[in-house]
Amino acid sequence: MNIRGDKYNLLLSACIYPLIPAVLTGCHQPAEKNERTIPNIILIVADDLGYDDLGCCGRKDILTPNLDKLAAEGVRFTNFYVTAAGCTPSRCSLLTGRYPQRNGTFDLFRNHRIEDGHQYTAVEYSTSPERILGTDIREVFFPELLKDAGYVNGIFGKWDMGQLRRFLPLQRGFDQFYGFVNTGIDYYSHERYGIPSMYRDNEPTTEDKGIYSTYLFEREAIHFIKENKEKPFLVYLPFNAPHGSSSFELGIKGTVQAPPEYLAMYPEPTSNRENRRRGYMAAVTCMDHAIGNVLALIDSLSLKGNTLVIFFSDNGGGIGSDNSPLSGGKGTMWEGGLRIPCIISWPGNIKEGQVIDNFISSLEIFPTLLEVVGIQQPDSIILDGFSILPLLKGEKNLERKEMFWDFRDEHAARIGNMKWIKTEKANGLFDLSEDIGEKTDLSKTDSLSCRNMEEQFIRWQHEMEGTDPRGPFRDF
Repeated sequence: MNIRGDKYNLLLSACIYPLIPAVLTGCHQPAEKNERTIPNIILIVADDLGYDDLGCCGRKDILTPNLDKLAAEGVRFTNFYVTAAGCTPSRCSLLTGRYPQRNGTFDLFRNHRIEDGHQYTAVEYSTSPERILGTDIREVFFPELLKDAGYVNGIFGKWDMGQLRRFLPLQRGFDQFYGFVNTGIDYYSHERYGIPSMYRDNEPTTEDKGIYSTYLFEREAIHFIKENKEKPFLVYLPFNAPHGSSSFELGIKGTVQAPPEYLAMYPEPTSNRENRRRGYMAAVTCMDHAIGNVLALIDSLSLKGNTLVIFFSDNGGGIGSDNSPLSGGKGTMWEGGLRIPCIISWPGNIKEGQVIDNFISSLEIFPTLLEVVGIQQPDSIILDGFSILPLLKGEKNLERKEMFWDFRDEHAARIGNMKWIKTEKANGLFDLSEDIGEKTDLSKTDSLSCRNMEEQFIRWQHEMEGTDPRGPFRDF
């Protein structure tokens, strides 16, 4: 469907920064231009966003004007990967700069009995895996290094690295936290299948129950920026949108919740499939609106030229998404589960309007931030990525040579343009330079390359198994 009629164009114009007056209350005079040499950092992560589901990627049926504008002002990547097809290991790799198999968080911290509709009691939940598991406290998160360099750090949204106090953000380099602590929630009750999940700093809270979560994360990010505009700051804004709603309620489970005003931007559905797609698109547009208001505040405070903005999805698209022209989606080893949209903007430092096709991954974020800030990589940390700052600046044509995935006994590798997959449901070898949709299996006609790819995957697997073991899943 195409929603570019007059009615929807009017709604689109209202969607770009419509809350600026409210956002800027008390900021009548923009602050003087900040001359700091180290930039502010805004790192935005969407949850289960489809590869093709942004206007700047060519979509005609979805409204994302603010992310489209961000892409026009910076760089859009078409060949960007995450380390896992599920949220927890993917997000942990972002924070640690390490493969899930190296940092020890290579699966989700979640209870599986929800699949049969089981409602946990408070006592039962208190000792369940979802409650007690977390990322090894020996792991170094990049906010810890930024904090040592003088940054004030805030996270507003989905944490997912563990719920016990020792695992929470304030113990991992952040100064403020408002958000939820596990893999998914109901957007309004903030419960995960009946269990309250929202925290403020180190304490559980139900203070905002009933308010749509995207609005809350936007509100907290804006407050944090106003409060810390004179300091170098990191805003980590990991939305739960457009993840499916984690609720037992009929009519909610299996859908993506969105506010009525955003649902009204899209045509009425005529099927369950269209209903899921409509909720998904409305949640994406609401998230885009929230991002626009955060960036509008940055602009009004004369901080835009000194703020690095990074946006991407934690894994491939889920409920209601469109990953075309890729195959598969969230939870799979196909490109649709691993290749995601990514935008980076840093006005005055990165050439505007670039589209970069180089093979790049989320493992590059950690070392790139270290170089941007001027922090030397600690000798004690093995990072699995490299800084792409020279690529962003046009100084070097950098890209990955290889990448490997191992998730729930499903395996994949990419070396150059060749992709190898080995799972229970699918095996194959594909040339991504000619076959981005992974339609033509070359494993029978090029068995030598297929065997070579598998051998290199096994080599990588042995390297990961031989590293200093990390919990919670490793036996040590």
